[in-house]
Amino acid sequence: MSEGTKQMTTKPATDSLRPMTEVQIKQTRDFIKSLEEDCETYWDMVSVGDVLSRDLEITPELVILYADAVEDYTPWYEGWRMNEWRIDGQSPFGNAIVPPLMMSHFVLSVQFDHTKPFAIGSIHTFHDTELLAPIFVGATVRIKTTAIDKFVKRERRYVRHEVEVSDVESGKIYMRETRDILSR
Repeated sequence: MSEGTKQMTTKPATDSLRPMTEVQIKQTRDFIKSLEEDCETYWDMVSVGDVLSRDLEITPELVILYADAVEDYTPWYEGWRMNEWRIDGQSPFGNAIVPPLMMSHFVLSVQFDHTKPFAIGSIHTFHDTELLAPIFVGATVRIKTTAIDKFVKRERRYVRHEVEVSDVESGKIYMRETRDILSR
């Protein structure tokens, strides 16, 4: 066995389903340890009327990372080119646009208050999205969520949110969404 192979075998045991870097292993172990702590449920953390919002700059890099992750290689989303970096791009709407459901992905980063512990046992069970206008790559959007209802259905507790994604500068509304979170 070579010296390099010996060194590799002394690292923490991992397989193709487990984190492979020391940082990922530590983060996973810290997360598992946090599961033993007492934490509120999402139902307990949210009150009807709670509003949370965040602004997000839609950079070409953010768009391409999302598009690559969901394997959506439409050239309409390309606001960059190798060795030229940021460009206007082209779509039937003019410049490069954001994949239509990308903003829906970022709603969870707003819906869950990052100043509080993450509520274990929450499941996103429903959403209805209304796309009103394309978002151009380079825009800065405001994602706002409002808790509008708490209800019990088949002995399970749900929190319903209304979501609005708008342009920070003009106030133009790009997207509306209603989504439910089931809470243990």
